[in-house]
Amino acid sequence: MTKRSGTEKINDWLEKKWVAPSFAGWVLGGIAVCFFGAATNTMAGWLYVLSGVIFAILGLGAVIPRRSLKQLQVLRVPIEPVSAGEQLMIELEIENPTSKPKTLLHVKDYIPSVLSEPITTAIETIPPYSKYNWVCYPTAKKRGIYRWHELELRTGTPLGVFWCSRKREIPIRAIVYPQVLILSNCPLIDSIGEEDNIKMQSDRLYLAATEGITKTLRQYRFGDPTRLIHWRSSARFGDLKVRELEIVTGGEEVVICLDSAPSWEEEKFEQAVIAAASLYFYASRAQLNVKLWTARTGLVHGNRVVLETLADVFSGEDNPQATLPSLPLVWLTQNPSTLDTLPPGSRWLLFPESNQPVVNPNLRGLVIDAQESLQMQLQKPL
Repeated sequence: MTKRSGTEKINDWLEKKWVAPSFAGWVLGGIAVCFFGAATNTMAGWLYVLSGVIFAILGLGAVIPRRSLKQLQVLRVPIEPVSAGEQLMIELEIENPTSKPKTLLHVKDYIPSVLSEPITTAIETIPPYSKYNWVCYPTAKKRGIYRWHELELRTGTPLGVFWCSRKREIPIRAIVYPQVLILSNCPLIDSIGEEDNIKMQSDRLYLAATEGITKTLRQYRFGDPTRLIHWRSSARFGDLKVRELEIVTGGEEVVICLDSAPSWEEEKFEQAVIAAASLYFYASRAQLNVKLWTARTGLVHGNRVVLETLADVFSGEDNPQATLPSLPLVWLTQNPSTLDTLPPGSRWLLFPESNQPVVNPNLRGLVIDAQESLQMQLQKPL
């Protein structure tokens, strides 16, 4: 970071607290002083007039920018959540409620450095009684809940001889969900309950079924398997119709547990969060009663709540009052010593710190290799 000189610091302080002269302002000021000095020596009236006109221009240039910024109204539009790797839509509404146009405006939004560098734009003019919508699309590279509030307005209107900048406190929040991997199958989830020989028909069987008791016909939705399309009814109504089959479920409960209490390696913890989100939504699509557990929040459920929890989770968030459910779990951890303490019937995903083999004959799980595709590993047989 370049060290700023004393002159730059003074100029910056003047600009934020009052107004700061630009290069043109300094030149005009110097000319006005020279004309005034010459007029004093020669007693020439026209030199007094010239110096007075220039001083008047400088006076207007110092007063108008402050007044122009004070009258502007700025509103932030709420930001829709996105997943990591997608673009955020950050939108500002800058309103000019006066009868005069606002010109030469510079806007800087101090968004968190994790998302992007501060974003700037220049606005030539905002007509009277109108709004200017500014939209930018920074890419959200990392999950998280980001909050910021600083916005800077800067102007040199009308002549650019003085600059004035003011910061506005307008809080906003952006939620970046973890990436959710689409799994066509997941033996880790599918095998839960096999120890008790519970036979149940769930959404996984429903998606693979081609015959059974038809409950009703409904309109085709994106993602429905083509094998369930009722072609006769579709031809009759001129629209794709899908059969809904009767489903018998045993109310099986699945708890995805992220061992967020201890400290993790950052890269592996991010992989674990992605895996937790992917397993949760796979189990949800399979019509299982699925919940998420973290050390800080305990048990949560519901798609939006789970995504926000995983967006905000971090390693080392120990909560002494948090206790694991006494149900079969899907345990995501970096510590192999915790596997022996899991309830019977549990499954595990281990993100080891080294390539040491893990042997646990009582429970079934997967050791995740950071060099391989996480999506492919989650679909591997146990």
